[in-house]
Amino acid sequence: MKAISTDPAATASPARQVRLALSTFLPYRLNVVAQLVAEALAESYAETFGLGIPEWRVIATLGEYDEMTARDIGRHSRMHKTKVSRAISALDERGLIDRRSNEEDRREAFVSLSREGRETYAAIVPIALGFAERLTDGVPQEDLAAFGRVIEHLMQRCAALHEEPPAIDQ
Repeated sequence: MKAISTDPAATASPARQVRLALSTFLPYRLNVVAQLVAEALAESYAETFGLGIPEWRVIATLGEYDEMTARDIGRHSRMHKTKVSRAISALDERGLIDRRSNEEDRREAFVSLSREGRETYAAIVPIALGFAERLTDGVPQEDLAAFGRVIEHLMQRCAALHEEPPAIDQ
């Protein structure tokens, strides 16, 4: 005669045996904190400069790197090419960027901040730095340094995992 298990986990369906607790699942928590930070920072510059998050990211990227293609901006900022394209178009309409044809590949252009775009960037930088300071207020410097190392490690692991072939269930 076969023994009957009284362990609820043994009799539950596979879907019920393991639950994903989003409140402690690191990828979910990172996504939520990234979105909260982006939204809070956006409040700092949206009203004054009339910029959305994608436009801000393009301006910030060009402010740091001077000139890039839309594809490179997307790669650097992790934004989808459609968002980058729309942001570049909106910034172009406002005169905040300049475009220069890529002589080697006519399908793309190099984008840089115009004079007005550089002035906007210069005005936004202190706001962004002040926001970052307020965000981390009260966090000890050694914790911020450790957090920076963890973030760097996670970014490197994500890059490595992205390169690995997907696991195949056997």
